[in-house]
Parts: sequence; C-alpha cells; structure tokens
Amino acid sequence: MHSKTPLTLVIVEVAIFPLGLRRRVCVGFFVFVCLVAYHIFFMLFVWSYWKTIFTLPMNPSKEFHLSYSDKESLEREPRGESQQEVLRRAAKDLPIYTRTMSGAIRYCDRCHLVKPDRCHHCSVCDKCILKMDHHCPWVNNCVGFSNYKFFLLFLAYSLLYCLFIAATDLQYFIKFWTNGLPDTQAKFHIMFLFFAAAMFSVSLSSLFGYHCWLVSKNKSTLEVFRAPIFRHRTDKNGFSLGFSKNLRQVFGDEKKYWLLPVFSSLGDGCSFPTCLVNQDPEQASTPGGLNSTSKNESHLFPAKPLRDSQSHLLTDTPSWSETSAKAEKGKVGMSNPALTMENET
Repeated sequence: MHSKTPLTLVIVEVAIFPLGLRRRVCVGFFVFVCLVAYHIFFMLFVWSYWKTIFTLPMNPSKEFHLSYSDKESLEREPRGESQQEVLRRAAKDLPIYTRTMSGAIRYCDRCHLVKPDRCHHCSVCDKCILKMDHHCPWVNNCVGFSNYKFFLLFLAYSLLYCLFIAATDLQYFIKFWTNGLPDTQAKFHIMFLFFAAAMFSVSLSSLFGYHCWLVSKNKSTLEVFRAPIFRHRTDKNGFSLGFSKNLRQVFGDEKKYWLLPVFSSLGDGCSFPTCLVNQDPEQASTPGGLNSTSKNESHLFPAKPLRDSQSHLLTDTPSWSETSAKAEKGKVGMSNPALTMENET
C-alpha cells in the first residue's frame, strides 16, 4: 500500500506538469503582449500629445501682409471706396476665394494682413492662424493647419490607451464587487483606474468621432458654426472634394506616415482647392438650398494659382487659364460685391 503511493504520485505529476507548463507559457505570453501593446499605445499617445502642444501654429506668409505703403494708404484714407481700392489692389493676385458676410475681403486690422481662405484671428494667441479649427485649452495651443493631424492622432491614441486600460482592468474591477480581491488599499486604486479610463473613453470617443466627421467633410469646427462665404454665395461644402481627397489633404499621399505624428498634410495652409473653382465628380454640383443651379456659375470664380501639393487633388478636371479667368471676370462686370474692410475674428 505504501509502496504504490510514491509511484502514483509520480504518474500524476508527469501527467499534470506539461499542462501546467503550457498554461504558464500562455499566461506569460499574454502578459508580454499586453506590456508591448501598452508601451506602444503610451509612446504614440505621448508623442502625438507632445507634437500637438509644441508645434507652433502657422501664420500667413508675407505675401498676405500689406506693404508699408498700403498700410499708410489704408490709415490715411477714410473708410469707404478709397480703402476698398487699397484692399482690392493688395488682394488681386492672392489665391483667396472667401469673403466676409457683407461681401468684403477678409482683412485683419490687428495683424495688418489679408486673411487667406480658412484663416482666422485667435483672440487668445492674438495672431492669425492658418486653417484654424479651435483654440484647445487641453493642449494650450491653437489647433490649425500645422498640427491638426497631430491633434487627430492624439485623440485616437489617447482613446486606444484608455480603452486598453479599461479592458485589462475589467476583470479586477469585477472581482472588486464580488469580494474576490484581497482586503487591501490597492483595490480602491483599481476601482478609480477603471472609472477614470472608462469615463475618458466615452468623452474621447465622441470627440474623436466628431473630428473624423469633420475630416470626411473637409470642414473645421469654425466652418461648421459659420459656413464659408464665397464671392457670390455661401457654401458649407465649398472645400469638400470627396472623402478620399479630403482624407489625403489632412494625412497626405504617403500612407506609411498616416499613423505617425509627423507632418504630412498637403499644401502650405494659405490656399486650398475648392469644388466651386474646379468641380470634382465626387462632389455634388450644387448644394441643396442654393438659389443658383447653373454649373457655369463656378466660372465666376477667377482661378488663382494653387500650391503644387494641393492642385494635384484636382487633376481629374481641367484647370482654368489666366486668360479665361480674365474673360470671365469681364463678363461678370459690376456683379461682384463691393469690397469693404470688415473686422472678423
């Protein structure tokens, strides 16, 4: 009886040991994968957050600033047709299509420049920001053309980071309510960590989804609240070129850089292709609710030179020459609204 007992124990140990070893290997591999995923999410989260904070917002280039003589003329002349002529002369060769609500050229009297399309003056930074989306207090910086991609990646990786923490902490959170954890102070840390990660996941998912919608429509937060006003009409989808091209305008043409917080957006932030100048097949010819239904109305916009990295988005449609632009401008005649100076923030 006693001689069989050691032999039985040996057989049982030999049968169970491989199963226990496999279990330990699987658990160790799972822990290793979780650690690698955690550090990848954390690294990309910190990297994109850093780039969003410390990337300086881009300001309009020198060509949009008034010359010294134009500034003197603008200050010397009374408000009226004389100032309109100064702004008209300063903006005639600039690639701008948008106007103010009254049909005036968008001029900033604080920065003394003609505002490029989608550019707005930030009252916090006290400067004009190219393709300004909003001033974000969470990053203490303006979100605009230079760091909008970084801001999107920051939202994406912070959401993944919070979801990962909530998912890996869920089993211990359940044990906390079922009294399956040791009675130590650590269990309160587990509860706080889960609640914090879950609440941030909910808020980040809504914000990230909203900005994904903005990218798909090629809009900024400011343009949602106030649609861009072009020379002859208001069009909330004036800068939309279709989902594919809208995405490439923010993330660039090289997909290998899309998920990395490195700058790859197209253009220089001063000029943007618009469906009202060169109609895109993916975009509806006339947005709903507009009085004008004629396709030829897009000819009313003289074709200004687009930057190379932006103009190739419109290669599937012919571009207008300078001569045809002048001819169309002559046809329009005095139908263009008077250019007046108006402050806009």
